[in-house]
Amino acid sequence: MTAFVGEHRQAYGVEPICRILQIAPSAYYERLRKRREPDRRSAQSKRDEVLRPEILRVFSEHFGVYGVRKVWRQLRREKIEVARCTVARLMRDLGLQGVIRGKPKRTTISDKSAPCPLDRVNRQFKAPAPNRLWVSDFTYVTTWAGFVYVAFVIDVFARYIVG
Repeated sequence: MTAFVGEHRQAYGVEPICRILQIAPSAYYERLRKRREPDRRSAQSKRDEVLRPEILRVFSEHFGVYGVRKVWRQLRREKIEVARCTVARLMRDLGLQGVIRGKPKRTTISDKSAPCPLDRVNRQFKAPAPNRLWVSDFTYVTTWAGFVYVAFVIDVFARYIVG
């Protein structure tokens, strides 16, 4: 917003633009003042300015594979006290993301040419009494040996697994 007002202030003036954008002109002028006088900024923005290079340094020293948790722990080992959520926010702002280990699990390989089962209840999952409408579904559960598929039947009225 500040950049937009700054670009068009000569043609239209600050107050009319702020009125259209529904922001106070004093907010625009305060943002300009904070750019000229960095000591007027909030404590958080001052701290962020100090932490950003440190986070970039730790991330690059470890070949760009560290995620939030490991960057946070490394900073704490170096006696830089910072909250984990702050590291997460700053890494997100900087566009940094750690590497995810492991091979992705491919659980469903859909066949677009196969016919889909009919929706016999027309997405109306309501029943007037127990044992009138049962629906089924399946999912997969991760175990120590890998993952297994689990199928179940639910009574719609009680919302209880019956089989």
